Amino acid sequence: MAPRCWRWWHWSAWPRIRPPSARSTLSFRRQFSTQEKTPKICVVGSGPAGFYTAQHLLKHHSQAHVDIYEKQLMPFGLVRFGVAPDHPEVKNVINTFTQTAQSDRCAFRGNVEVGRDVTVPELREAYHAVVLSYGAEDHQALEIPGEELPGVFSARAFVGWYNGLPENRELAPDLSCDTAVILGQGNVALDVARILLTPPEHLEKTDITEAALGVLRQNRVKTVWIVGRRGPLQVAFTIKELREMIQLPGTRPILDPADFLGLQDRIKEVPRPRKRLTELLLRTATEQPGMEEAARQTSASRAWGLRFFRSPQQVLPSPEGRRAAGIRLAVTRLEGVGEATQAVPTGDVEDLPCGLVLSSVGYKSRPIDPSVPFDPKLGVIPNTEGRVVDVPGLYCSGWVKRGPTGVIATTMTDSFLTGQSLLQDLKAGLLPSGPRPGYTAIQALLSLRGVRPVSFSDWEKLDAEEVARGRGTGKPREKLVDPQEMLQLLGH
Repeated sequence: MAPRCWRWWHWSAWPRIRPPSARSTLSFRRQFSTQEKTPKICVVGSGPAGFYTAQHLLKHHSQAHVDIYEKQLMPFGLVRFGVAPDHPEVKNVINTFTQTAQSDRCAFRGNVEVGRDVTVPELREAYHAVVLSYGAEDHQALEIPGEELPGVFSARAFVGWYNGLPENRELAPDLSCDTAVILGQGNVALDVARILLTPPEHLEKTDITEAALGVLRQNRVKTVWIVGRRGPLQVAFTIKELREMIQLPGTRPILDPADFLGLQDRIKEVPRPRKRLTELLLRTATEQPGMEEAARQTSASRAWGLRFFRSPQQVLPSPEGRRAAGIRLAVTRLEGVGEATQAVPTGDVEDLPCGLVLSSVGYKSRPIDPSVPFDPKLGVIPNTEGRVVDVPGLYCSGWVKRGPTGVIATTMTDSFLTGQSLLQDLKAGLLPSGPRPGYTAIQALLSLRGVRPVSFSDWEKLDAEEVARGRGTGKPREKLVDPQEMLQLLGH
């Protein structure tokens, strides 16, 4: 009936009411269409960037509906698969993400890989706007001889292995060697070093996978070298992670005082966080520890050290050539000042024996779809304030927007800004104005292609199963790592 009523309803039918001006009519129509319009928005990726973007959109637009697509069967991205198991407090953000996912205007669509199961143009056709928040799923290759030898892993894969990322569950690192070398001096490098050196009984009550715990119980690594091509003033880890390393039970730090010569004067000008971090490094390297700390270090059976001004040149093979037995490092020196400081080879090299090499020189985003612009050098989608360059209605947030830097709080701020850009464009009428089918259209495509998405309530069943399995051993959860088992548990 409503359309018939509207057909005869006209201003001329009400002669006693003063006809509105053209401007007020336009204002009325705009107000009405805004009230009636339900923008359907799709977010690709369910890590922090995806969830924070969705949260902002739902909070600041009372009609918006958001579908979050994820290739894994479970949500939360790097919060689940990247945060170290001994840092449970960082994972509390999952509670906030769960509230977002449980909104009646939000839906989780897991087990759907965008770029394979459905294309970005298909999503753009179905939704008013699409936000790409799929993060950095790859690692930076070392591009040196011997990188393919057994015993060489990316830190990303190693972290995925102990955190239960399905694609890394078969990694099976051999930890029977005495020495491990980690290339890179960021927080991930320190996470990996800490997991290698932490007594397994200290990890038993975390959500580390049982398979990883079994391997770590047989771990014979005694020394871990954390290698960087630049100096103490350029390390990428933060003071919290450094303190944890210094205080790690059963270990002692190895720092060469010569690496810190002249640093006391140079740190006066640096920003406060960098200054505090460098001062802690300086004290650890040059000051005699107190009696209690000295006794602790003397009794330590394991050690970790920072090697500065070293750049990987070649992974050295064992005599029979079947696995890594060491790494050749080019000795470097610094040129330039401030942020422009570069490490250049001096011509000298140094061979460091080791049986395990973990590359932690950075994460890298991949291009997702031929229709989406991508900068392979920077590993980002070219964008202006989250708006993908030359593709109206397409946005990006998180690491694929700005590169793989920063912590969860950085990603939150960044994602809110992308959400704000999208809402501004919506308000300005720059996005499609007519109705869009949203998930209805995509569901039909996925069904034709034999893809069965999982919902957030499906995830909650898997979550309950993990918690139940962990309860028997006093763990917060025992992570499911086999997608086939998960689908069977869901009856798919």
